[in-house]
Amino acid sequence: MTSALLSNAAAAETASRVERVRSPGGIEAWLVRQTHLPIIALDFAMSGGAAQDPPDLPGTANMLAAMLDEGAGELDSEAFSKRLEDRAIEMTFAAARDTLSGSLRVLSEHRAEAFALLKLALARPRFDDRPLERIRQSVLANIRRASTNPNAIANETFWATAFPGHPYGRRIIGSAESVQKITRGDLLALHRRMVSRAHLKIAVVGDITAEALAGVLDAVFADLPAEAGLTPVPQAALAGAGERKLVALDVPQTVMSFGLAGLKRNDPDFIPAFVMNHILGGGTLSSRLYTEVREKRGLAYSVTSGLAAFEAAGLLTGGTSTRNDRAAESLAVIEQELARMGRDGPGEAELDQAKRYLIGSWALRFETSNAIAGNLIRIQLDGFGPDYLERRNGLIAAVTLEDQRRVARRLLGDPKLLVVAVGQPAGF
Repeated sequence: MTSALLSNAAAAETASRVERVRSPGGIEAWLVRQTHLPIIALDFAMSGGAAQDPPDLPGTANMLAAMLDEGAGELDSEAFSKRLEDRAIEMTFAAARDTLSGSLRVLSEHRAEAFALLKLALARPRFDDRPLERIRQSVLANIRRASTNPNAIANETFWATAFPGHPYGRRIIGSAESVQKITRGDLLALHRRMVSRAHLKIAVVGDITAEALAGVLDAVFADLPAEAGLTPVPQAALAGAGERKLVALDVPQTVMSFGLAGLKRNDPDFIPAFVMNHILGGGTLSSRLYTEVREKRGLAYSVTSGLAAFEAAGLLTGGTSTRNDRAAESLAVIEQELARMGRDGPGEAELDQAKRYLIGSWALRFETSNAIAGNLIRIQLDGFGPDYLERRNGLIAAVTLEDQRRVARRLLGDPKLLVVAVGQPAGF
C-alpha cells in the first residue's frame, strides 16, 4: 500500500508540473520545468515512420532518420558534427513503424545553438553523397549481422508472415537490395511527404521557462509544412493464425517468436488486457509463463509476452529461446498456459499482486528527465492528456476479476498462435 501511495504521489506531482505550452504559431509542447540541473531534454515524434516507405524501397525512413544529423543548411556532415561535439549536444533521430522521432539533450547555456541545429536538421537536411554512402554501408553491415542472428531472423520472419503485403510486413531497416537502391532523391521525396507539423508531439524537461519554450517551438518547428503528405496505412489483421514457420539455422538453441491478435491502445479493454498480460508473461519472475517454462521445467532462461499496439493493428506477442531438443515441449507449455488463461482467467491473488506491482512501479518510469520526456511523448501518441499521469493507477486499481476473465476469453479463448522458430528444433 505504501509503494502504491508513493507511486500515485509521484505521478500526481509530475502531472501537476506538466505545462501545456502553446507558441504564438500554434505549436504545442508539454513542459516539466526542472531547475536543479542546467540541462534540457527535448523529445518529439511525428506520424510517419517505416510504414511510409515506398513499397519497393523498405528502409528509406530508417536511412532518412540516420541522415538528418549528417549535415544541414550550410553545414556539411563534418561541420555539423563538430558543432554538436563542441557544445556536447546529443541529437538523435529514429524511425519506428508509425513514427519519426528525435531527441535533443543539451546544457542550458548552449540551448540556442542546439535548437538552431535541430531546426536545420529537420527543415534543411543535405543528404550529401559522402555521408549517404557511409550510412548506407553501416546499414548494410547491420543487415549482414542480422542475417545470422536468430533473434533478428525470428522477428523479421514473424512480421513478414503476420502482415504479408502490408507496410508492417516490411523490415524497418530494409533489405540489402533495397538499401543499395535508395538515392538522395528518395530521401528528399520522403522528407517532403513526412516531416511536418501535422500530428507533431513534443515534450520538454529541464531548465527552461514556458515563455522561453514558446519562442523555441516556433524557431525550431514553424518552418516545417503545416500538413504532411502521408500515404494512408490500411488497418490490418494478423495473418497466419495457427501457422508454424521454421527457419533452419545451425545453432544450439531455438529462438521462437509467437503472437496472435491483440488490441489497439484506444480499445476500452486495453488496460484490463495489460494487467492480464502482466500475469501471463509480463516480464516478472512471478508470471505464469516464467513459472511454468523456467522455474518448474528449466526449459528456457526467459520467456515473455507483451501487448504491441500500433496505428493499424494490435498484437499480443511473445518469445523464448530454448534447447533444440526441448523446443517442442517449450511451445506446448506456452500454448497450454495461454489456453488456461483464456479458459479460466487469472486468480484473485494473482490479480491483486499484479495490480500492486503495476501501481507501485509506475513512479519508476519518471526518475530521470530523459524518462519523463519519453513517457510524455508516449502518452501523447496514445491520445491522452497530462491527467493520464494521475488517472493511470486508478484505471489499474479498478480492474476486476470479471474484467480479467472477459478480456482473457476475448484474446485467448481460442489461442491459435502464429509461431516462428529459428534453429534446429526437434519435433517442431
